[in-house]
Amino acid sequence: MEIIPVIDLKGGQAVHARQGQRDAYRPVRSPLCPDSAPLAVVQAYRAVYPFRSLYVADLDAIQGDGDNSASVAAIAQAFPDLKLWLDSGFVQEAVCRSWLDQDLGHLVLGSESQSETALLERLLKGGAGQVVLSLDFRGARFMGPPALLEQCALWPDRVIVMTLARVGSGSGPDLERLAAIKARAGARRVYAAGGLRDAADLTALRKLGIAGVLVATALHDGRIGRGDIAAVAG
Repeated sequence: MEIIPVIDLKGGQAVHARQGQRDAYRPVRSPLCPDSAPLAVVQAYRAVYPFRSLYVADLDAIQGDGDNSASVAAIAQAFPDLKLWLDSGFVQEAVCRSWLDQDLGHLVLGSESQSETALLERLLKGGAGQVVLSLDFRGARFMGPPALLEQCALWPDRVIVMTLARVGSGSGPDLERLAAIKARAGARRVYAAGGLRDAADLTALRKLGIAGVLVATALHDGRIGRGDIAAVAG
């Protein structure tokens, strides 16, 4: 199972994500990293474990209020061996193609940013194996066009189940929803996002057949460390 650390960027700083309440996010300060500079946070993650991937959420771009492209570029330059999973509120095909052409990692298409399924369909028609679909939920409500959730034939090879209300909450993964999506996903790889607490949750997700999990708070708090990650990552 792949463990993917998360960095949320806002105003050029790394911020703590808490239950999807983005206006209340504050710069990172934790035992793991007292510095909110994006490069410092990524370096702190790499000190915990030699992660192969990094999930980057450009919150300003997602909210349509500028972007953190300079910080993303700096991370890519400083850590060329990291495969970036970038959620930048992608809605325009030209912007998507530009990111994919850089070959820096995966493009995360968040359902909350979509108004229809056409962009995903066009990207996948070209055989874009780097495209990841994030199915975003706030409570019981799916955020995005219903067809993205209902028509699983549209899903790419990697699907994230993002439970925003659990992000940074320490309330545990939404195992019931993950199991339901996993049952519909067939051979696709399903990734969990939101609520991860400790090694016991990692074990539960692995038993469920989840391919990977996004994590930030449990790394910053020290509730998940190198040994816990190695135990599930093989």
